[in-house]
Amino acid sequence: MSAVLALLALNPGMPVPFDQLVDELWGDRLIANARNALQANVTRLRKLLSSLSGRPGSELVRTISGGYLLDVTPESVDAHRFLALADRGAQLVPTDPALAAEVLEQALGLWRGAALLDVSEGFRCRMEAAHLDERRLTAYEDLVTAKLAAGRERVSVHELSRLAAEHPGRERLSELLMLALYREGRQTEALEVFHGTRRRLAVEMGLEPGRSLHEIYEAILNQDDALGRPRRSPALAG
Repeated sequence: MSAVLALLALNPGMPVPFDQLVDELWGDRLIANARNALQANVTRLRKLLSSLSGRPGSELVRTISGGYLLDVTPESVDAHRFLALADRGAQLVPTDPALAAEVLEQALGLWRGAALLDVSEGFRCRMEAAHLDERRLTAYEDLVTAKLAAGRERVSVHELSRLAAEHPGRERLSELLMLALYREGRQTEALEVFHGTRRRLAVEMGLEPGRSLHEIYEAILNQDDALGRPRRSPALAG
């Protein structure tokens, strides 16, 4: 039932064919009377949605020629709201980073755990979950970029460090971590992030850091004014 709801919700207002739903639920497994089994799933889903919304389940999950349709707007589905907000926030970063940060925080605030955690066995759900997880990381990178550009509050260096370690191939995370550390007056640590990233890329992927990571390394090494003024170290602050 959850997988049916997920697939319909990922395509709100659009028909999803019977065969696609059957394939998502059972894949290559042979199921006797798969169409009837699907219908039983939909019947349970309609009862659940009806109890939650007060609307007849048959109005929410409509039977159409060759499949089913979830009759809701994209704005009523968290995944679609997240994507819309993430796209809007990304567009605002270059022109209004303060507003971009607010929009991106709204987008990321919709998350409550891994994407499609309980319904990710089917191929389409797996692909969509991977896409949503990727967009979540990109939105977080955009949020940090916006905060650093706006000079609002300090970003979470701890969170950045964790994500950069978990995703060594995402050099943008390492770049942002280096800049955040530099802005905090922690130049030595910022330079060490570069060397650590370089080692991980070489060992795990056989790669060298890209040009952008090299450029921010050189800029930090030279204390380039374009990086912004670093805060004074707490040990030096008077």
